[in-house]
Amino acid sequence: FFSFPEMHGISFRIQISVKELLDTDVLLKLLFHLPVNYPSSLPDISVNSDQLTRAQCMDVKEKLLEQAKKHPSEPMVHNLILWVQQHLKDVVKQSATVCNEKATLSKGTEDGIWMLLLHLDHMRAKAKYVKTVEKWASDLRLTGRLMFMGKIILILLQGDRSSIKEYLILQKTSKVDVDSSGKKCKEKMMRVLCETEVQSQHKRFQTFEVKEYSALEELQKEFETAGLTTLFSEFVPPLLK
Repeated sequence: FFSFPEMHGISFRIQISVKELLDTDVLLKLLFHLPVNYPSSLPDISVNSDQLTRAQCMDVKEKLLEQAKKHPSEPMVHNLILWVQQHLKDVVKQSATVCNEKATLSKGTEDGIWMLLLHLDHMRAKAKYVKTVEKWASDLRLTGRLMFMGKIILILLQGDRSSIKEYLILQKTSKVDVDSSGKKCKEKMMRVLCETEVQSQHKRFQTFEVKEYSALEELQKEFETAGLTTLFSEFVPPLLK
């Protein structure tokens, strides 16, 4: 039995492990805010998980709200939790398929070239940060783009899988930026949006370039030219919200 004081929702945290999908346990944090007239009006749901992309969390939330609408006027939180435990795999798989479009190539062609899309929250010491990223890309023989559009900062890299992994370690462990007081600091606000093998329909970037885009259309064109339309539509628009 729950009482619902005016302002307080109840937050549920549940851990669901989705082993075969991501080789890790997915810790899904679900926050249900139950309005005063619940269940005649739907709960407010927010979904967070360190192991899922923001887009995947949004997918899970949308699917939960769809389920909630199927239980009008009956207590539904328990049903929703059961539903997400059973269906998380499918929801995440659907949004992950965009990223891991089935390799139509037999392994071995392309020598396993991988692609990485990163989102950075901000760069305080921009000039220095950009130089560092350029140097790492050149040292590790990675090609791609460092892209600025408005507040959005994306790094798209292509290269050997081992080099991509090494880049990620550098990006996470080196002091690449400065904090608000001007002290050197590590990158804490980076998200890996996608890491996948380059497919035959993807164009290979020949160089690593830093580019500024004045409009979303320009940024989209960059992705489209590289045969990465799906990647763009899956991961970039949610960043504008």
